[in-house]
Amino acid sequence: RDLRALEDDIGVAVWNEKGRWGVADETFLPPLSLTLGEAMAVVLSARLMARYADKYDPELAAAFQKLQEVLPAPLREHVERTIAILATRRIDPRFNRHVHDLVRAWAERRTVTFRYVPARYEGSEREPREARVRPYLLEPSLQTHALYLIGFDEDRGTLRTFKVERIERLTVAPETFPPPDVDALERTLVRAWDIIGDQPEVEVVLRFSPLVAARVQEATWHPSQEVTQGPDGSLVWRARVAGTYEIKLWILGWGADVEVLAPPELRTEVSRTLAAALAHYGDA
Repeated sequence: RDLRALEDDIGVAVWNEKGRWGVADETFLPPLSLTLGEAMAVVLSARLMARYADKYDPELAAAFQKLQEVLPAPLREHVERTIAILATRRIDPRFNRHVHDLVRAWAERRTVTFRYVPARYEGSEREPREARVRPYLLEPSLQTHALYLIGFDEDRGTLRTFKVERIERLTVAPETFPPPDVDALERTLVRAWDIIGDQPEVEVVLRFSPLVAARVQEATWHPSQEVTQGPDGSLVWRARVAGTYEIKLWILGWGADVEVLAPPELRTEVSRTLAAALAHYGDA
């Protein structure tokens, strides 16, 4: 029904070889007509992708090349420079192939199987495993410059996040799966600090020094955040996030201008990390 409605809106539809309405590989949409504000949105999207992507994706570059044709000259030239920047990035054929297959599986609601090599964190020595996953989303991370698959892990029986760069031997299965509960998926994603929303929720409380208080207040870092300003100009910042690994990296970026007040486990982790870093500069 959604694709039929789309056909009514834009006057284009595709009847593919499987007898379904959908988007074919060689489908062309009608020429775009953008307002200046909409054109600027395209430019900003291109710039964000250039800052995020550490690998060259030919399909991404081709998409922006087509979009730039409808932009005013100054904006078009800016997108051209962005594409030129993307073209300098390294090419990873396996990564591009995996992304292509994951997009197809996502679009057709087909399960995927792959070997996953988890990251090694402090105190963690998880072994690679075979996974069978229903792809729900592909999400980029500015924090890690990586692409993540978010989907239902049939082996674990829950929603999981997988870094695409750690996926090996990916296969798209013939079996399909029902649409996900979009509301439940959004509730999970909104808990994430960056990408990972499948961890237990934790309340994080931080104190920022007066030196950075204004900068902290200039942005909404998380939908759940609450900020209270103290009489000395410092800030007490709190939010409820999924897990602490991603927010820990953000906290460390503020250096000596932030103190973790809660939870105690995160305070200990940050303290140990800073002490280990200080040990590198013992002779300074």
